[in-house]
Amino acid sequence: MGLFFKVILIIFAMHIALLLFQYTVAWMVSGKNPFRALYNMLPAYLTALGTQSSAATIPVTLSQVKKNGVDPELADFTVPLCATIHLAGSILKIVACAYAIMWFKDMPAGISLFAGFIFMLGIIMVAAPGVPGGAIMASVALLQSMLGFDQNLTGLMIALYITMDSFGTACNVTGDGAIAIIMDKIYRKRII
Repeated sequence: MGLFFKVILIIFAMHIALLLFQYTVAWMVSGKNPFRALYNMLPAYLTALGTQSSAATIPVTLSQVKKNGVDPELADFTVPLCATIHLAGSILKIVACAYAIMWFKDMPAGISLFAGFIFMLGIIMVAAPGVPGGAIMASVALLQSMLGFDQNLTGLMIALYITMDSFGTACNVTGDGAIAIIMDKIYRKRII
């Protein structure tokens, strides 16, 4: 249990680092204050913590993205799209949990193995539904075929993932705000 508690703390720190990176890129593209934009997205983050669903959080995310100054029509397109295809927080969590389990079980876990796994996971996540646990269920076949997880390890992976699902979802929907800001800047350049 101590190992998994450490994994949870590391994943939470990685989510914060990912969000800071995403909003820093959005700031470099748009000039919008990243900390103000992140603060504006806090209601979406908190809603996602409670619902564990990107789809259920769309109304709040949409409202907060518009509060960040994104064109309303663009926001109406970008936020629902990102809710279904932008799952960076979930991917980060799946990879970290899988690596922790493989390390704990003394399974080989090289960079080449995980590079392929991450690439395939990125493709599979497009098909993951925006419901609680959707990302891990979409990735079960990859865990078994690419990483060699048996039924017991897959069950452990699902249990570990579900305990932290709300944090991955919160990272996903908050990151959607950064994508919307970047798309807004591109959109406004094309119109002018």
